[in-house]
Amino acid sequence: MYYLGNSMYQGYNPEALQKSLTLIFEAVQGEKEDRLFYEYLISVAPTQEDKEIISSIRDDEIRHNIMFKKMYKDFTGQEVLDVTEESFKKPASYVDGIQQALFGELKAVEKYREIRKGLPDRQNRDVVFEILTDELKHATKYNFLYTENRTNRLVQSESTIEKTPDDWIRYTEFLVKEAQEDVKRGINLTHIFQEFILMGVLVGKGYSPKQAYETVESWERTGESQLLQESKKKP
Repeated sequence: MYYLGNSMYQGYNPEALQKSLTLIFEAVQGEKEDRLFYEYLISVAPTQEDKEIISSIRDDEIRHNIMFKKMYKDFTGQEVLDVTEESFKKPASYVDGIQQALFGELKAVEKYREIRKGLPDRQNRDVVFEILTDELKHATKYNFLYTENRTNRLVQSESTIEKTPDDWIRYTEFLVKEAQEDVKRGINLTHIFQEFILMGVLVGKGYSPKQAYETVESWERTGESQLLQESKKKP
């Protein structure tokens, strides 16, 4: 019988516990890469709703990492140090990144089930169960984002078929109004031209005018486009 705090578990298996600890160690590696991945997804997310959903998932993952590190130290007396090198490869697109994140959550569920199986007390098993349910919730959210964005892209692509020149003018009126507002705010014309030509390119690729606007603005705000940041500073 194994005791931890006020809890006890009669099926204590040293080998199973060691396997769980090894998996916990693996689970908390790659924090830096994960941080860059979430920063990328948030920066290119086409709507504020998407950004908020991904930010909430990121915050949960930070909390899970802290919980696993504490659990590992409680059992071993040792800190878990992130020994992986910072390496981040951008997904081909936002939708591809969401798909990658979705499968990552499902893979994490399988790993966390193994971790929970080898833990010798109910207290820590309950902690991992909480993390597991969060991961399933994350997978559901990513599935929503993936479906929503894939559907929007298809609808937008269909909406661009057989538009007349006047249809295009009406369709992009939102961008024209935003450009006029930038002129009123005294933003230099080079920066305005760069931004709104980029937005036009994105509209041609199937983005809605609003999504194109938010995407280019995020490139400037996050520094993903240094040229946009530089041109905005010019008089």
